Amino acid sequence: MKAERFAWWCVLVLVLGLPLAAVLTRSNPEAIELHGRMADTGGWMPGDLTAQVGQPLQLRLTSDDVVHSFAVGQSALPAIDVLPGQWTTTTLLFDQPGKYTFYCTRWCGPNHWRMRGTLEVTGTAAEMITPTTPLYVALNLDLDAPHPSDVVPSEKPSAARGAALGLKADRPVTPDRAQSPALRWQQLRSSSLTENLSDAQVWDLVALSWRSNTTSARLAEGQQLYAQNCAACHGETGRGDGVIAPALQKTLTLPGLALTGHETIAPSDFTDARHRLGASDAIFEGKIIRGGMGTGMPYWGPIFTSEQVQALVDYLWSFQFDQ
Repeated sequence: MKAERFAWWCVLVLVLGLPLAAVLTRSNPEAIELHGRMADTGGWMPGDLTAQVGQPLQLRLTSDDVVHSFAVGQSALPAIDVLPGQWTTTTLLFDQPGKYTFYCTRWCGPNHWRMRGTLEVTGTAAEMITPTTPLYVALNLDLDAPHPSDVVPSEKPSAARGAALGLKADRPVTPDRAQSPALRWQQLRSSSLTENLSDAQVWDLVALSWRSNTTSARLAEGQQLYAQNCAACHGETGRGDGVIAPALQKTLTLPGLALTGHETIAPSDFTDARHRLGASDAIFEGKIIRGGMGTGMPYWGPIFTSEQVQALVDYLWSFQFDQ
């Protein structure tokens, strides 16, 4: 009888204990559940979150389809893989109020870049940070106007060859961020300091100018940012031939049909000297921050810090100059 009663108690413990254990071991019930889906089927759900300065925000993340990755723009939080059918927990803590963007870092399709949500943080910061005005805004630049170059080099300019020319340090080599390489070349070409140099050598000096304006660390950071966020469209070599590029090319199928400004078009070719050497750091910076209106080019202003944008701009010039 005692053995039978003991067996019944064991069954009762199993029946009642397992659900209770599941409840007790479950993640914090106050954590917000965030589901990731490809942009075509909803993106992040929910897509809008709120938080308080200094108050931890707990998230439980999962994917409903393919592997995604969760990151918060302009923050030091590393990207977190979000796996199908599995839960991943993380805690966010903000010391500055504002509207942040969370996004997916895994290329999950042509509309991957649309996998973004907003996180509004309210409260008072211990120290307010004054946002800086982008250079293209301060200079009132037209980002959508073409910026062709009247002159192009016959071969890829080399910063190393420019340095080997041995010009004195007091000669102008550092470019203005609002100045294009083409304009820089024309200024140097018309200078008496370069009268004994060939056109190609003057282009090497331009390459040296742009290389002198950055560091190896910034170029390495820019290369990493490009590989993670840009290469899928623009290609590893910058020719606009990334794996997503074919899906972005728009073809007009009816006679007289014009683009409406809401279509995607082929990604830019960063190796095209005629269309790149007439632009400037400020133009590239603006394109990255604002995006290409009506082209499918994402806006990265809420994602990258100003330092990251500059690092990426520096790296983009490596498609024109041997740095």
